[in-house]
Amino acid sequence: MPDIRKLVILTGAGISAESGIDTFRAEGGLWEQHRVEDVATPEGFARDPDLVLRFYDMRRAALAGVQPNAAHRALAQLEREWAKRDGCDLLLVTQNVDDLHERGGANDVLHMHGQLNSALCNACEARSPWTGSMADRPPCPVCGAYALRPDVVWFGEMPYDMDTIYASIRSADLFVSIGTSGAVYPAAGFVRDAAECGAATLELNLEQSEGSAWFDESRLGPAGELVPAWVEEVLAL
Repeated sequence: MPDIRKLVILTGAGISAESGIDTFRAEGGLWEQHRVEDVATPEGFARDPDLVLRFYDMRRAALAGVQPNAAHRALAQLEREWAKRDGCDLLLVTQNVDDLHERGGANDVLHMHGQLNSALCNACEARSPWTGSMADRPPCPVCGAYALRPDVVWFGEMPYDMDTIYASIRSADLFVSIGTSGAVYPAAGFVRDAAECGAATLELNLEQSEGSAWFDESRLGPAGELVPAWVEEVLAL
């Protein structure tokens, strides 16, 4: 493993699958009963907002019943220990909209696709913590407008904080992707951006992803086993 001081970690649905959250369009999963176009696009929301609000209420309620796993806890440990090292930076980016990284102990997580436990106001663009239902059309806590939607980045929308992510990738010594499919852009292109900027690249995934060929190294297996072992390896440097 190269000498590393600046680290960017990207996590995807695979890291939360072991906690019981279905991966995108997983067999038997939440997405299976609904077309993506109906529940994960601005057009779907405009066409049938009641369906979309009920769908995300269901996902929010399911989230309350799951717990972080060993992979989430290991990354939280890495974050804590990395912060103690002079000149070392770590950016933890997730494509997931769950809060399992935070509940696992991580303090600074960039949710590029938004969060289930957050509401976005279409009127004033405020983002507010939210754990209840939206199906009954509550008012925005900030401006009072009845214009709330899930604070989730849908297909066709721009992910959050892309400038911060790209700036960190440009200066990274190591880029690590955990539990991602390698199919959803722009996150799927991060490995190539990192490699072009001179970073080493590592994939930790249950199986080969669509982007595995771009990584210097791929380690295959359950995140709950791979991630704690890798974190122990890194902290021993």
